[in-house]
Amino acid sequence: MASPITPAITVAANTQPPSKPALLSIRNVAKTFGRNMVLRNVSLEIAEGEFLTILGESGSGKTTLLRIIAGFETASSGELWMETERLDQQPPYRRRVNTVFQSYALFPHLTVEQNVAYGLRVAKRPAAEITQRVAEALDKVKMTAYAKAKPSKISGGQQQRVALARALVNRPRLLLLDEPLSALDANLRRQMQVELKSLQREVGIAFVFVTHDQEEAMVMSDRIALLRSGELEQVATPREIYSRPATAYVAQFIGHTNLLTGEVQGGVVRCASLAWPVSLPDGPALFSLRPEHVRLAGAGASGSGGAVRVRGRVLHQAFHGATELIRVECADGLVLVVRTASGGGGVQNVVELEFSPADAVLVRESPERN
Repeated sequence: MASPITPAITVAANTQPPSKPALLSIRNVAKTFGRNMVLRNVSLEIAEGEFLTILGESGSGKTTLLRIIAGFETASSGELWMETERLDQQPPYRRRVNTVFQSYALFPHLTVEQNVAYGLRVAKRPAAEITQRVAEALDKVKMTAYAKAKPSKISGGQQQRVALARALVNRPRLLLLDEPLSALDANLRRQMQVELKSLQREVGIAFVFVTHDQEEAMVMSDRIALLRSGELEQVATPREIYSRPATAYVAQFIGHTNLLTGEVQGGVVRCASLAWPVSLPDGPALFSLRPEHVRLAGAGASGSGGAVRVRGRVLHQAFHGATELIRVECADGLVLVVRTASGGGGVQNVVELEFSPADAVLVRESPERN
């Protein structure tokens, strides 16, 4: 866990896993629609065989970036390179990139195998090759038994697999997925997250997955690129982006957090009635403290040397299955959210909390963006 004296990581850090070469390089890509700037000089490298998720709220520019990679949109400025080839100068059909759309876009009048074969037939590949490649693609997504079925006769999850097979049959270097699980119910969506990640590992090609769902991104990704108002806020592994958020926006967007605004003087930071030692220069500082790192001091957690302790009044207790979120108001008006294991009952009205200073992670302010 990062300590509060460790500087927050920057967007430039961890943008490419060092052990793998870059397959796709996005270099200072910007996109405007009229006066509306949708992407602002985005630079990102995607490694061979990587599962990278572009995460962001509606309007962040994630789908626009995906469409630029696919060739369905043209960047206003910047470059795309696939290894040594300038990708953005190639038409979509020349790029070794395929897209799985949110709607799947299956032809209702064609069978499953005819849908998968469609692109190969348009490319006028030999019949024997088409038969073999379609069979291989359907086997990879476990849809061989439904080869003769029409899309209307199979489930949403099965349609998603067919859409994947249709993309994989063209043997792309890079597969783009635009929120392909959003139309599925919650249980099937969780199942398909696991299957999709497993399939990506099996086929060994790079996936770029677009979603607004933080949990989905955390479960599936090797790295997450978090977009905010057309700019990259942070690029990191799921574990790092959660435990060491670079900015206040990242800390709040990925899971729950307590943002503590403090002032450093003489090696001590004070946030309302809280205080702990830091190795930071004097001045304002902002920290992210995850709810699971705040403990109920009287509920089985022993006090530890150097822990920050505070007493407060319970405002609200919310049951979340295996865990509970408790909102506690301290005497100075500071409200802390605590995540604890579900105990089968309520907690006392007045509680004492504690946390380790090492769990308060220094973050940058998130400036307003138009």
